Amino acid sequence: MTSTQTLPTFSFNTTAEEVGNVFADEIRGKTVLITGTSLKGIGFETARVIAKYAKLLIIAGYNEERLKLSEEGIKKETPTANIYRLTIDLSSLASVRKAAAEINALPDPLHVLINNAAATRTGFTLQLTADNIELQYATNHVGPWLLTNLLIPKLLSSSSPSSSGNTKPRIIFLSSDTHYWGPGVDFALLEDPTAPERKVEFDAFKTYWGTKCTPILTASEVTRRTGGRVAGFSLAPGMIFTGALEEPAVAEVLKAGGFLSAEGKPVEEHPWKTLEQGAATTMTAAFDTRFEDKGGAFLSDCNIKDAAAHSTDPATAEKLWTVTEKIVGEKFSFYS
Repeated sequence: MTSTQTLPTFSFNTTAEEVGNVFADEIRGKTVLITGTSLKGIGFETARVIAKYAKLLIIAGYNEERLKLSEEGIKKETPTANIYRLTIDLSSLASVRKAAAEINALPDPLHVLINNAAATRTGFTLQLTADNIELQYATNHVGPWLLTNLLIPKLLSSSSPSSSGNTKPRIIFLSSDTHYWGPGVDFALLEDPTAPERKVEFDAFKTYWGTKCTPILTASEVTRRTGGRVAGFSLAPGMIFTGALEEPAVAEVLKAGGFLSAEGKPVEEHPWKTLEQGAATTMTAAFDTRFEDKGGAFLSDCNIKDAAAHSTDPATAEKLWTVTEKIVGEKFSFYS
């Protein structure tokens, strides 16, 4: 058992490896599911560290070939890692339901769910999924929300091995510091994306910022609706130069804002993190024993931080839950 009095202080510079080393005993024996684990991303770095200790690591993504490459990358360092590949398209409700059924059918328990995957930006014109949901809201909110709710019964029924006695399952939702930049969730776009005025009003970047408010609201509402039996956490991993930022339209915006140079390289005066540092807050949210009774919290740089007011309002969190239930056509109740 690791005494909280002896635990190190984590910060901006902390790496996922360092967090994993400290909480290795918390990870051992656990089954962890993480979405979005492509190479050169923070999801892969998170998965790489977890795989060193976990009893079973489930890596989930929409591309089977990428999942195979991720598994190979993990096993190159940890040959004994127990990996299960799960194919899921978070923009498709049918795919999410199929993937959840696959996980629920496994004999293995589930202790930690990490909703890491997201669509950074999907183009400058409004795009709808086959379920008539705006694509960014589908991938960044509705899909992860549905997956989470379909897996909560399994999480609640799984006894969690822990050297510290912490047995509460955790669900992690990745947000972003960009959630501070906009006005909050665009409920008009979420509820009625086919209205003619949506095409005229559509702003891809404001939409993305709005989708990054949903993890914060959902983490707190999941904690509330399970009576605290599940600890939901949201977090901002920090500014990390991943492949997604090299996409031309995104790069141009970051250049205009002074975050990238004319050559598309990170400008050093801004607080850029490495992949290793970027994955640290996810590891902290998932395994740091000091947060056992802090469900609903928002984390940044491995510590609790105040999120934007529009993303912490309980009424907004309840509204988002109710609206999303209508979108997926199913209600969920986990009150004990």
